[in-house]
Amino acid sequence: MARNRVRKGRPLDGWLVIDKPTGMTSTAVVSILKRAFNAQKVGHGGTLDPLATGLLPIAMGAATKTVPYIMDGTKRYHFTLKLGEARDSDDADGNVTATSDVRPTDEQLRQAAADLTGDIMQVPPVFSALKVAGERAYDMARDGRPPELPPRPARIDRFVLIDRPDADHAVFEVESGKGVYMRSLARDVALACGTVGHIAVLRRLRVGPFTEADAISLDKITESAEEGPASPELLLPVSTALADIPAVALMPDEAALIRHGQALGLMDFIDRIPETGPDDVVRMMDGEVVLGLGRLDEGWLKPVRLL
Repeated sequence: MARNRVRKGRPLDGWLVIDKPTGMTSTAVVSILKRAFNAQKVGHGGTLDPLATGLLPIAMGAATKTVPYIMDGTKRYHFTLKLGEARDSDDADGNVTATSDVRPTDEQLRQAAADLTGDIMQVPPVFSALKVAGERAYDMARDGRPPELPPRPARIDRFVLIDRPDADHAVFEVESGKGVYMRSLARDVALACGTVGHIAVLRRLRVGPFTEADAISLDKITESAEEGPASPELLLPVSTALADIPAVALMPDEAALIRHGQALGLMDFIDRIPETGPDDVVRMMDGEVVLGLGRLDEGWLKPVRLL
């Protein structure tokens, strides 16, 4: 008789927002935290490049169910564009592929950033995790076979020049939706100004409802784990990830039906329905308890993810 596979570690549920140090992959951070907490199930809410620092939301247990909603949230970044050098990875970790003596003015940089704001088409960096015919683009690039990646839709909500330390460097702030590559933005703003460039410094400041105020250093976690598994008290509630999603308050009998996966007719609580778009989800609440997420569809509230 087959035995059920038993997961190793503690069954922890919640979010941890790490201030990722530079030079480390997001996967490496997950591995360190899985050991530090002796946790059964750990994932992350949006990859950061090794060069990048800043917010890396870490999901444990039931929180992994809410990762897609974190990744859909607004993200804020600061990056420093190094002008005059193109690199194959579009950041400082890559090899120089072209140079230029052209140094745009502040006004040229502002205009290029404005032109790249809104709904745009963006060509991802060849050093990315996208798959081409079953292979990762970065593996192909490392093998000397950089793929031709087609442009993809991207939404840039804000893209502004915030500092110009010298002629060779420009600092930008960006707010964007999911799937936007800051390395591509840096490359493209330089090209739009008639020169080349790459990201020298990149920091993520916000992911969905998480801000720098929620962040904790990786060193603090690993130091606390030296005398035993890190404390679950460091975790934020699973529902924290859903704080940006409009809420609908349910009565006890309605909540009971939702818990059993049943849909509710909207006419019974039309006055409690928040304003949403046609494809938006809502946070279903039983008092202060988040039951999960539902979608308003053709006169019904249908549960799509129960926590």
